[in-house]
Amino acid sequence: MVDELVLETSVSGVRLKHPVMVGSGVLGDKPELIIRLIEEGSPAAVVTKTLTKKPREGYLPPVIVELGYDSYLNAVGLANPGIEVVKDLVNAGIKLSTPVIVSIAGSSIKEFAELAVIADEAKASAVELNLSCPHVRGLGAELGKDAQTTYEVVRNVSSSIKIPTWVKLGPWDNLINVAGKSLEGGADALVLINTLRGMKIDIYSFRPILTARIGGLSGRALHPVAVRAVYEVYREFKCDIVGVGGVFDHETALELILAGAKAVQVVSAVISYSPSVIVSIVESIKNYMTDVNVKSITELVGLSHKI
Repeated sequence: MVDELVLETSVSGVRLKHPVMVGSGVLGDKPELIIRLIEEGSPAAVVTKTLTKKPREGYLPPVIVELGYDSYLNAVGLANPGIEVVKDLVNAGIKLSTPVIVSIAGSSIKEFAELAVIADEAKASAVELNLSCPHVRGLGAELGKDAQTTYEVVRNVSSSIKIPTWVKLGPWDNLINVAGKSLEGGADALVLINTLRGMKIDIYSFRPILTARIGGLSGRALHPVAVRAVYEVYREFKCDIVGVGGVFDHETALELILAGAKAVQVVSAVISYSPSVIVSIVESIKNYMTDVNVKSITELVGLSHKI
């Protein structure tokens, strides 16, 4: 019976009613937008847009290019209203009984810790350290590519707050090393993966389309890379992982779960369709569980390693 299915899961102690969350970058910078995400999509949790110490305007348009095949290149430039809005964002989730994970990006080890403390004080369910934004200088990837620097950032953040520390990493060549250093530094969960660096050129103007020239590749094109990253990191560390990258339906969500993710984040699918796509994914996961005679979603986590 479908009623007997257990979709509840948890990541680093953050309890989720099902394994599908909204990832960072989708409508998560205003309380009313977080409310819309929750009311239309009923996600297990919402991750805010990445917040920085001060407001950022980001790059001039165009900041996103639709590539077809449900894939995008984007270079928004971490545009956000700044960390001061965090309490209002978290409260929007609290009112609707939905965990809010606060994504942050600092320009230094000290700044990451300062932002994390503010998120903790605002009663966020966890902080997600954006150590992998591929198109902003001085933030994110410039710190996260280096394993020792990543360790220092995570150690300082995790020792400064009481709520869980999640670390969002990119698909670096040294991913296993950086993941290991993140865990050594006190990461409670890893979020895998952020976008890949990419570019698109207009063949008539002869210029890159994005004003930032280089952007992050997301959507279906990223999915096989995300599955590989989750699989390899889970195989090595058996840690709590949140999978993100090209989740559009129950099949793409389940691939990440079978590879080792306890939960997944949806980003591009919300852009392509609407927050209600989450409802559809969750219902299809239920049907799948019935078909394969699995009663709890936790039975599927990392199952591909056991077959």
